Amino acid sequence: MTIQVAVNGYGTIGKRVADAVTLQPDMELVGVAKTSPNHEAELAVENGYPLYAAIEERIELFEDAGIELAGTVDELVDAADVVVDACPSGIGEENKSLYEEYDTPALYQGGEDADMVDVSFNARSNFADAEGADHVRVVSCNTTGLSRLLAPLQEEYGVEKARITLVRRGGDPAQSGRGPINDILPNPVTLPSHHGPDVNTIFPDLSIDTLGLKVPATLMHTHSVNVTLETTPDASEVADLLREQSRTFMIQADSGIDGAGALKEYAQDRDRPRADIWENCIWEESISMEGDDLYLFQAIHQESDVVPENVDAIRAVLGEADAQESIDRTNEAMGVGF
Repeated sequence: MTIQVAVNGYGTIGKRVADAVTLQPDMELVGVAKTSPNHEAELAVENGYPLYAAIEERIELFEDAGIELAGTVDELVDAADVVVDACPSGIGEENKSLYEEYDTPALYQGGEDADMVDVSFNARSNFADAEGADHVRVVSCNTTGLSRLLAPLQEEYGVEKARITLVRRGGDPAQSGRGPINDILPNPVTLPSHHGPDVNTIFPDLSIDTLGLKVPATLMHTHSVNVTLETTPDASEVADLLREQSRTFMIQADSGIDGAGALKEYAQDRDRPRADIWENCIWEESISMEGDDLYLFQAIHQESDVVPENVDAIRAVLGEADAQESIDRTNEAMGVGF
C-alpha cells in the first residue's frame, strides 16, 4: 500500500513534512494547501506539489498571481488516506470538522490543545498508542526533544524526578514580529511552563517540573536538564545509552561545536536541507552524575525535529508499521543521523 498523504498548511513545518513524505518509499504526497499565494505557494508549484486553496473564497487571488491550483482543500482531504495539519496554532481545531466530514484521519502539531485529539504522539515513546486513532497531535519541538531523552532514561534507569530549564528562542528566523529584541524574559514567570504538562501527555506518571526563559535568538532552543534517576549509573554509561538512540547527536568535546550557531553551520556543511537538525543535540562533555542526579545540556532545532515524528505518526495511525520499523524507514529515507 502506498499511503496517500495530504499536507494542509505549507509554512515552516508543512513544507518540511511535504518534502519528507516525498522521500518515503511507502508514501505519496497528494498535495498541499495554502491560504495565500505567497512565495511558499510558488515553491510548492516549483517542487511539483499539487497546490490546493485552503480557503475557497481566495481562489481568485491565486489566479491573479498566476499560480495554478489543483482544487480546493476539501478535494485534497477527500483524496487522502491521512492529512497532516500544519496550520498555525488554533487553526487545526477549526479544521477538525473538515477532516471528520471526509472520514480522513488527521495529524496536528504541538500548538493545538491536547484535549482535542485522541492521543499525543512521540515515535520513540508511545507509537502504538496512535494506531487506529482519528486525531493525533505530534507534540511540540521541545516536548519531542524531552520525550526522546526521557524515554531511554525511564526504561533503563527509572526516573524519580525531571527538572528542566528551557532557554527558548524568541522566534523562528522568518518571524520578524516575534521578540524579545534585546531582553531575557521568564516565559512564563510562574512554574511550570507548559512543557512539563505537555510531556505528561506522553508520560502520564512522570514527575517533571519545567521553567522557561525567552531570549533574543532564532537558531535553536537549549535545555538544561537535571533528572533524578532511580538507579545510579556512571556518566559514561548514560552517554553510551544516549549515543545508541537513533535521533540523538552526541557532540564530542573536540568537535569545536560550542553552541547553536556552530550546530547550524555543521548542518549546512553536511548539506542538510535548510540546515535542518532533526536530532537532539547533546553535549557529551556535559553528561554528569552527582549521586543519583543526572545533568546535561541539549539543543533542539525548533523548525525540524518534529518532521520525522510526523512521518512516523502517518504510519502509526494507519497501522502500516510498528515503531522500530517506521523509525528505521523514516531515518533511512531522510538521512537522519549525523
